[in-house]
Amino acid sequence: MERDVVISEHAAASASPASSSSSFAETRVICRVCQKQFAQYTCPRCNSRYCSLPCYKGHSVQCTESFMRENVMDELKQMQPEDESKKKMLDILKRLHMEEEMESDGDESILSDELIQKVISGEEINLEDLSDDEIKRFRQALASGELSKMIEPWTPWWTKPVARSISLSPDGSQLIREVTAEDTAIPDPMTVQEPSINEIPEGPESPLPSLKQLTKTEPSPLLAVHLVDILYSYCFTLRLYNGDWRSDPLGASTVALSMSKVMGEDAKPETVPEALSACIEETCSPAYRHTGGFRFAIGLVDDIITLLSLGHNALLCALCDFRRLIQAGESMLKAAKVGKTEKAQSSLKLRGATRKLYFMTCWVHEQPNETWPSLARIVEVHKASLEELDSGSRKASRKSNPHSKVIIEEL
Repeated sequence: MERDVVISEHAAASASPASSSSSFAETRVICRVCQKQFAQYTCPRCNSRYCSLPCYKGHSVQCTESFMRENVMDELKQMQPEDESKKKMLDILKRLHMEEEMESDGDESILSDELIQKVISGEEINLEDLSDDEIKRFRQALASGELSKMIEPWTPWWTKPVARSISLSPDGSQLIREVTAEDTAIPDPMTVQEPSINEIPEGPESPLPSLKQLTKTEPSPLLAVHLVDILYSYCFTLRLYNGDWRSDPLGASTVALSMSKVMGEDAKPETVPEALSACIEETCSPAYRHTGGFRFAIGLVDDIITLLSLGHNALLCALCDFRRLIQAGESMLKAAKVGKTEKAQSSLKLRGATRKLYFMTCWVHEQPNETWPSLARIVEVHKASLEELDSGSRKASRKSNPHSKVIIEEL
């Protein structure tokens, strides 16, 4: 309907030339989209000037059909049981369950009582103070995640009620707050405390530029998919470090790049299942299996859904926090004692990740609000599909190993 109206405007305008000096002056405005032809038309929604129907279609995602609305149904239709990504994920789950069965047959006791008491009491433990057997058990405990059970779990900021009421300026920057006497007072170095890691991270410190100021080419329509990869990496890193990435920025940034294929390997996944499958495969790998494997990965998918449901401002705060994490890691890398070649390669990756995060922040800022519920729905549907696959994989694993859980064995 709207498209027909625009075409009618086009035909009417081409049929009747401007009859007054004011209308003639308006035709002298350059088209905002192509910046090559004179603009003869004005968008009735945002008053943008354009020269032709193709330029009208591409002038603004807020006025034309957004990418996410057009592709939600197509994305859902692609999630078929025979999809290649599902086959790959099923193989990962089968392998993971087999390894879990093998690990469950191992020694039940990993840490000695004496070592557990030292950890609980907060005593400093050096490898030199331990026997060979204790060192072996201690490393097993680190790999299995047993020690993490002694740490009070962190509550992610995006799960708190205050996350629903984040306020930012229309240009994306932080709102100006009134300066109080406490802000101007000189802090006592002996009483200054570390900022709470449970607070909402700050948004952009300055107004965000438009995408046209950052690039001359049109943004990729796959950026919504890449955002899912980036959010997964952000949530994984924060949960792995129990919310306190500032304790080891370089280690946290290294973990983040290993988890995000978009930032770490310059991958360009084309669908949400493809992006999530790569992230979950990494989570279930030997390097990170101690975090909780598939069950932990599903929790991270829930984190993504929550962040997307919170909308525009929460996503900007998350991306800004992620960018600060990477920048802090880059700063620590300069003082790290590593080889020149390794340092140069790592620095190049971190700088590239920082630029991608900034571009993604600007892109998110320009998207219409309806983008995020649509994307959250796609992630939610794929999560249900993954849980169904996991259930089937567990059943298949039990059938292939019927004696794995024998309660009473005949002597």
